[in-house]
Amino acid sequence: MGNYVVSFSGGMDSTALLLYLIARSQSERANIKAISFDYGQKHRIELQCARKNAERLSVLTGVVINHQIVDLTDAFSDSISSLSSGGGVEIPQGHYADENMKSTVVENRNVIFSAIVYGKALSFSKTLNQDVTIALGIHQGDHTIYPDCRPESYELAKELFRISNWDSERIHYEAPFLHIDKASILKMAVESLDTLGLQSHFEEIFSNTNTCYTPASTGEACGRCGACNERLLAFSALSLPDPICYR
Repeated sequence: MGNYVVSFSGGMDSTALLLYLIARSQSERANIKAISFDYGQKHRIELQCARKNAERLSVLTGVVINHQIVDLTDAFSDSISSLSSGGGVEIPQGHYADENMKSTVVENRNVIFSAIVYGKALSFSKTLNQDVTIALGIHQGDHTIYPDCRPESYELAKELFRISNWDSERIHYEAPFLHIDKASILKMAVESLDTLGLQSHFEEIFSNTNTCYTPASTGEACGRCGACNERLLAFSALSLPDPICYR
């Protein structure tokens, strides 16, 4: 059985990762712990998406997906990132290559997430008395703007966690999207749905993902922030209609 712990934001990439793991482990019935984080993000609607898709994919695939939302609002209450509720800077529009996109960096966010995920993986491994793999959804497009998504960051963090814990030999890592872009990630998601015989559920699953940094209270994406631009380019590259609503 494939035992996985996944950082599951509720966005396009983490949903694609979940589908990939389920499809790849179809013959051995994956056992997945999906961890979402409430860190005071302005786009907190992504947590609702994560909950809905975790429940729906469990039903559609028969795979055990144990979903948990970890409250880190106090840990990030001093953040001045434009993504944080307490941050005074407006979320910029444009593309990730633009200098102003650095305001969307949340201080040490992914390193903190990684430490918690590692602790969850260790506990999961001890409970099962089996090896557990931490699956990461980081991809090529993250590397420029977000230093804590770069390979050298997660490699050093992985080594730190290894030497700081007993039984670390039972924890493994996988980052299948590390060297590919968002269009390739979406293509892998489509292929995973094909493998699972769930092609007809593509619209249902991906209409329930949030990528936007400034979604409306009713869920519509802005279509102008860096995250929306990158998502729209990915769907366009595959000549697929994006099933979410834009305002």
